Amino acid sequence: MIRVLLADDQTLVRGAFALLVNSAADLEVVGEAGTGDEAVTLTRELHPDVVLMDIRMPSTDGIEATRQIIADDRSSSSKVLILTTFETDTNVLRGLRAGACGFLPKDTRPDALLDAIRTVAAGEALLSPGATRAVITRALSRPDAPTPERLASLTAREHEVLRLVAAGRSNQEIAAELVVSPLTAKTHVARILAKLGARDRVHLVIAAYEAGLS
Repeated sequence: MIRVLLADDQTLVRGAFALLVNSAADLEVVGEAGTGDEAVTLTRELHPDVVLMDIRMPSTDGIEATRQIIADDRSSSSKVLILTTFETDTNVLRGLRAGACGFLPKDTRPDALLDAIRTVAAGEALLSPGATRAVITRALSRPDAPTPERLASLTAREHEVLRLVAAGRSNQEIAAELVVSPLTAKTHVARILAKLGARDRVHLVIAAYEAGLS
């Protein structure tokens, strides 16, 4: 069972998310927070697998709450999935730097949101297409982007996997599209990270953009 904490300042929104999450047999809501401070406190107390975190909340906002959760040994094992109506480049980068594992708009389809919770709980990063574009917009000038020589070292299948990562696909979705096992998809992503000297999937998105694969 994947244990979920909901953090949003709107009671009706939390209620809707709670109904959705609890409708899945493998997910359960273990707590609700109306402020960033409450989210930090409850995460330390309840140790949820995933925190669904809004950005705009009273007092401590969702991004600062995420930073505090990830920086604290009492709560750092919890994964944070940020949900927001404001998918700006600044918000996305601040959230990722704070330690969030995923970033989705609040109008995400219900089934896609449930899958995103499972993806993040499994230890994978997840970016929506909008968040991906925001990262690319801000990061194209980075001096540490992978060199053309490293991109050339990828196999044809790895180029295909890189293109799917850039499209915001999770390892599970990549596996389904390429008709391979999730473990095989995960292995491909790990090898691409190693070959490109990339730190994470966000860096892979930038590499794919610069290689013309996205």
